[in-house]
Amino acid sequence: MAIGPYFLTAPQAAAALSITPATLYAYTSRGQLRSEPVPGRPRERRYYREDVERLRERKETRRDPAKAAARGLHWGGPVLESGITLIHEKKVYYRGHDALKLAATMSLEQVAALLWAADEHEQTRLAEQSAVLSPRQLASLRAFAKDSLTQFQAALPIAGTVDLASYDLQPSAVRLAGARILRLFTNIISPGHPKTAVHRALQAAWSPRRSAVGDVIRTALVLCADHELNVSAFTARCAASAGASPYDVVSAALATLKGYKHGGASERLSALLAEADTIKDARTLVGEQLRHGQRLPGFGHPLYPTGDPRAALLLQLAESGGNDRERRRIRSLSKAGEELLQDLPNLDFGLAAVTRAYGLPARTPVLLFALGRTVGWIAHAIEEYASGQLIRPRARYTGPSPLR
Repeated sequence: MAIGPYFLTAPQAAAALSITPATLYAYTSRGQLRSEPVPGRPRERRYYREDVERLRERKETRRDPAKAAARGLHWGGPVLESGITLIHEKKVYYRGHDALKLAATMSLEQVAALLWAADEHEQTRLAEQSAVLSPRQLASLRAFAKDSLTQFQAALPIAGTVDLASYDLQPSAVRLAGARILRLFTNIISPGHPKTAVHRALQAAWSPRRSAVGDVIRTALVLCADHELNVSAFTARCAASAGASPYDVVSAALATLKGYKHGGASERLSALLAEADTIKDARTLVGEQLRHGQRLPGFGHPLYPTGDPRAALLLQLAESGGNDRERRRIRSLSKAGEELLQDLPNLDFGLAAVTRAYGLPARTPVLLFALGRTVGWIAHAIEEYASGQLIRPRARYTGPSPLR
């Protein structure tokens, strides 16, 4: 009997853990596993799959530490310590604060001050920072690269060379460099607003006649600010552990973000949303992806088996904007994905949804991700600089034996 992707029956849970039903009930009574009645069958219990997998992982760690260490690089157990972001009980916390609540009121700059652990005096200095490249220099970059993300990548090494203060890797100096990088990216997208809050500068560039869109952009930026140790954050930490400057740290992370499995997922979704006029269209689109052996981006997340809360908030905002046709497309693709994939929308879907709903430029999702996540990358760099350790994992060799 299958009861969905998020739960296991008692026999399934016991088999997964290689234990008896009695031991399963003992784990539950001690709070190590959560269970609840099966809907429609109150005498039967179902168990949270994530709890079972976490407990199984702990047991494997005790039996084979080397194998557990290898799994740690693939959604396994924690591989390093961080005080930045906690993902727990279906929620995201930035330094102990509910990220969704922060997204309701705070700007990206305020969240940066929180994640970078800046005091009140430093916050004032952060707000005073300017990009080290002039409008004329940025205009020259635009002449060679039309895409904003490519302009980000081109500007970073040049700005890093000019910004000599960025070679100071003390926390206070890195915070200031981070603020200058954030302003650099904002000026690239919206050159006429050098001192405006990031979300207002983006709104002026993307939707100048609708001030309400600024709050949608602000919310999305805050939700993108960090997400624990994903691939771009880990890349940022590796670069920082080698002593790279903040500009080079962000450059390394940005290159990772451009991968189609990371920041590029929302762009593929935007293309699908443009065709999903009805639920029939959406089901056909999803079916075509599956028929060609492709996993539809924007659905499911290993850390949120019952749904990504960031996506839920962005989908609420998408329902408030745009015309009926765009809202229908978003609902159709969301429903088709849930039915055929048995998964719920994630952040990538949410970013694509607000982009379509509010008529923002096509590359808005990845740019929101890059700008918001820059804050997180700098936060990880600050932690890594302070550790003084070089990240250098070992590999389990699987090649041919040495020749004699």
